[in-house]
Amino acid sequence: MSWTDAYNYLRNSVAKLGGADAPRTDHDLPLGARIGSLVRLQQAPLLGALANGSLIVPPDADDNRIVAVSQIRLKQTGGLYRYYLDTGEVSEKEKFLQVYQNAEGKVTEVMYCTQLARVVPETVEDQEAYMGLANAGLGDRSYTLWRAQLGDVGLDEADLELVFGQDEGVDYWRDAGGDEDFIVPFSGTETRIDNPSGSLGLRQEMYFMPYVRRLRNGGPEYLLITTEVISSVNGDASKRGIHVDFVIGIPVEQERIVIQ
Repeated sequence: MSWTDAYNYLRNSVAKLGGADAPRTDHDLPLGARIGSLVRLQQAPLLGALANGSLIVPPDADDNRIVAVSQIRLKQTGGLYRYYLDTGEVSEKEKFLQVYQNAEGKVTEVMYCTQLARVVPETVEDQEAYMGLANAGLGDRSYTLWRAQLGDVGLDEADLELVFGQDEGVDYWRDAGGDEDFIVPFSGTETRIDNPSGSLGLRQEMYFMPYVRRLRNGGPEYLLITTEVISSVNGDASKRGIHVDFVIGIPVEQERIVIQ
């Protein structure tokens, strides 16, 4: 997937959560989705990725409804949406379908995504690195996930062996730009609504970069690294914070997804 031609338009107008940048309701979304929609996802691509060393986590049996929707507003043309099957408030791990719609209104990619880990950058230097503000860090040409890191977030030895084998790290390569050592990360605003009226949800600024590696079967596995600076929660601007999400994504053919 190339993200250099992606994103940026709002199909709807004013909402309680985010003013002019937020969808009013969850109507008129790509694939006919809305909060409460039933999702049927054929898991063959996910199981195949798992068998070939992916870090993806397939949805549980009760991860079958859209519980929140969001739109990410960036500077490029097209639209990027996330349909949350789990917002992480209970399980502490987000699961969502990420849908890209081009400027002509056609859905050209759907990716199933699961949160791998969340970290809080404690120092100014760490925050700047995760925002790519010092021309290094997020936006570097490659990123390595280390075996020890994933052991710390709960993967057992069997999982680690499947992913790493005899290696101590796996390398992902930036899926944007050319051969430059560094490019400025994408940035924008995500407005998420958690109920049809738009009275519950959050708004946050985002700095992110997609990285990718090839699994043993040749299929792609994406590592989406996103720094999120929360602006408001349920309309309350006092609930601010910053964290970095590491998310694994596997592309899924649109024909394998039914949303009702």
